[in-house]
Amino acid sequence: MVREKDICWEYAEKLDGNKVKCKFCSRVLNGGISRLKHHLSRLPSKGVNPCAKVRDDVTDRVRSILSAKDDPPITNKYKPPPPLSPPFDAPASKLVFPSSPPNAQDIAERSISLFFFENKIDFAVARSPSYHHMLDAVAKCGPGFVAPSPKTEWLDRVKSDISLQLKDTEKEWVTTGCTIIAEAWTDNKSRALINFSVSSPSRIFFHKSVDASSYFKNSKCLADLFDSVIQDIGQEHIVQIIMDNSFCYTGISNHLLQNYATIFVSPCASQCLNIILEEFSKVDWVNQCISQAQVISKFVYNNSPVLDLLRKLTGGQDIIRSGVTRSVSNFLSLQSMMKQKARLKHMFNCPEYTTNTNKPQSISCVNILEDNDFWRAVEESVAISEPILKVLREVSTGKPAVGSIYELMSKAKESIRTYYIMDENKHKVFSDIVDTNWCEHLHSPLHAAAAFLNPSIQYNPEIKFLTSLKEDFFKVLEKLLPTSDLRRDITNQIFTFTRAKGMFGCNLAMEARDSVSPGLWWEQFGDSAPVLQRVAIRILSQVCSGYNLERQWSTFQQMHWERRNKIDREILNKLAYVNQNLKLGRMITLETDPIALEDIDMMSEWVEEAENPSPAQWLDRFGTALDGGDLNTRQFGGAIFSANDHNIFGL
Repeated sequence: MVREKDICWEYAEKLDGNKVKCKFCSRVLNGGISRLKHHLSRLPSKGVNPCAKVRDDVTDRVRSILSAKDDPPITNKYKPPPPLSPPFDAPASKLVFPSSPPNAQDIAERSISLFFFENKIDFAVARSPSYHHMLDAVAKCGPGFVAPSPKTEWLDRVKSDISLQLKDTEKEWVTTGCTIIAEAWTDNKSRALINFSVSSPSRIFFHKSVDASSYFKNSKCLADLFDSVIQDIGQEHIVQIIMDNSFCYTGISNHLLQNYATIFVSPCASQCLNIILEEFSKVDWVNQCISQAQVISKFVYNNSPVLDLLRKLTGGQDIIRSGVTRSVSNFLSLQSMMKQKARLKHMFNCPEYTTNTNKPQSISCVNILEDNDFWRAVEESVAISEPILKVLREVSTGKPAVGSIYELMSKAKESIRTYYIMDENKHKVFSDIVDTNWCEHLHSPLHAAAAFLNPSIQYNPEIKFLTSLKEDFFKVLEKLLPTSDLRRDITNQIFTFTRAKGMFGCNLAMEARDSVSPGLWWEQFGDSAPVLQRVAIRILSQVCSGYNLERQWSTFQQMHWERRNKIDREILNKLAYVNQNLKLGRMITLETDPIALEDIDMMSEWVEEAENPSPAQWLDRFGTALDGGDLNTRQFGGAIFSANDHNIFGL
């Protein structure tokens, strides 16, 4: 197609030469509109990085275009068959379609859809690269391919492949060290389950999940569990152990600090930041602002004509966003609603909006939208939450962030102070919340030491807090270099670093201070201070959060189901290991917002009405989007998979 006729140009911006810029993720692509289509299709076999922000309806549209281009035209005349009739599970050759020829594309799409429906498979699975690789591989087998059932021998082989990858990663632990992440959670049977993962610069590995229900409050048993995990990984490799707040009263932190002299115990930064946002949302005027905004969103998302009109006016964009927690969802949604302010107000006043004008909910929405105090509260809520959300994004990517969290938090506090420069009372309310959680819960000596060793901080003349870092920095050095032999010449090496002597002061090192990750910077330019170099690389190579890990609760609930026999439990342990590590391996390649979910949570307080809606009302909120594009199937997991649906894997 020429540019004027190709409908995909509405999703791109034409740049110089043969370059195009995606309007969804802003990625610049070489190769023109053709590569953009493959980018938007999210098909991994096309050799183009898939777009992480494209809407599902656009992806489906582009895939149809690509499919139509690849398929040969149908030249034979065809008489439409009678309407679709049972049986719905008939072979593909016997399917009957109402108004179009049963071409291969239709038959394949219907068969795949039936497979998803019959087996209650999350629709989001269709976005998985392995799903598309599977279909490509089957297509290459040609006619006569016999579909096998999943075999446990393949489970063993895949698990073995993943274990070999782990062996390769273990080699870097000698230099970078690693972090153990322990996350406790409670399933729908109130069992205390603990997931253990291991993080290092190249990737995160899921280690295992343990049912600790019988001894979660027993310090001795819990200590034995952590001891066994430390032995699995190797004490000499572990720099820190990150634990969530669930372990605060178990005594395990004291046990680790007393028995492992060189291991640090740190809180989960993402969890602490979420607590800050949660405390923000409890401030009276912020809570009222959120409640008013939810009145609008509930009305819109529970009335299909209104939702259709809104999406028409916004180009398919939503006015709310789902985050990884309720507090994150609240502030992301306020941010989104503020961006759509003009379109929202226009919608309730446009001629097309006629059927709902007399409803009490509609009148309430109009009153809120016309209230300047409401919009001032929205703007203020966004202004004070965005600095914390920015820190949360940075620490939740799975990349080493221990060297930057100190500066990020300092900038966040300064941003809030600047915003309230003329209102000391409001500034004190929010700064007290931040300081309480930062000083009493989030801050770790390891954070301070990492900031001191971070070249972008150490050599920045505008940084004012360097002096306050020294005490913690020296404590960390004493912990990691416990003997005088190990500390020999360390004072001179610190001086060489802080004064940018030797290789620290070469042009390449100075140019790379802000552009290269701190750990890599030390690896490349730290030879003038070899002992300090080894310490710096180990410290700066650590994460400070476990929040980015994808936790497949349904898998773990099956794995810990007490009625399963020993053989089934062994298989499910392998499944959990393979499932989580495949997800974690894929996660590091995705360019997505780590604190936002791709789909709207249709069960959240921003959508779900207070009363229990009837089935018809429940369906009505989706409007014409019932093709699955706007269904958050991840959030429907509780409804799709009931408490009795344990046999998902057919074991």
